[in-house]
Amino acid sequence: MSSQITTAFVQQYSNNVQMLSQQKGSLLRSVVDSETVRGKNSFFDQVGVATAQKRVSRHSDTPQIDTPHSRRRVSLVDYEYADLIDNADRLKTLIDPTSSYALAAAYAMGRAMDDEIIAAISGTAYTGETGSTSTPLPSSQKITEASTGGLTLDKLRNAKQILDLADVDPSLPRHMVISPKGLSDLLNNTTITSSDYNTIKALVQGELNTFMGFNFIVSNRLSIASNKRLNLAFVGDGVKLALGQDVVTRIDERADKGYSTQVYVSMSMGAVRMEEVKCVTIESYEA
Repeated sequence: MSSQITTAFVQQYSNNVQMLSQQKGSLLRSVVDSETVRGKNSFFDQVGVATAQKRVSRHSDTPQIDTPHSRRRVSLVDYEYADLIDNADRLKTLIDPTSSYALAAAYAMGRAMDDEIIAAISGTAYTGETGSTSTPLPSSQKITEASTGGLTLDKLRNAKQILDLADVDPSLPRHMVISPKGLSDLLNNTTITSSDYNTIKALVQGELNTFMGFNFIVSNRLSIASNKRLNLAFVGDGVKLALGQDVVTRIDERADKGYSTQVYVSMSMGAVRMEEVKCVTIESYEA
């Protein structure tokens, strides 16, 4: 056989594109209150707790009771993504990565949305007529960890008690965002994994769906500092997601770039904590 036969060898490559492991979009968008807004800043009005006055005599004056009224400000932030696919590169490959690039961009937008929601729950909200008053999450809404304790059943009970003591409507959906380590801590608790306590057989499934009235969401995007992870418990309507522009994808030719294909994805959004009493942060130690 000719020694030149190697020039006829065929190199075969897969024509499929595999997306590497990543969070595919937003985990939290569907569990918070969302609203379409216009403008750089938007405001959401709130009516607080009123107190009834007892009538003590006949023909007494009609009482004037000022109903508590407040508002929250949300500021929109813009996100965008763009990548070019050169026609010459496309001709040299067996794949057309256009749709996969657009999908990767959409996933990235969803993760950015979660980052904004997480920051809003634990961060500073802006209140008042012009939204100029800073309102941090008070210490009464924070469950801290002084040593090396993980996510425990006592912390879950404490979070539930904080919400209940604030008269948070128990019929409203409650959610808890925890880290994978936090999930592991909870699955080590026989009370949680026991079917006598929990209708979801968490140990068999290797996951925890609902417990103590909370819907559990596992996220790798929770903040951590000094080995203290900040897990979150909140009520759905206690957080507002404002959408100035939902995720928009455009795939166009760029005449100024040799008619390369451009994948462009953008969105405009913001998030704000609507009520402090509906949000709780829970520290857990992670080595």
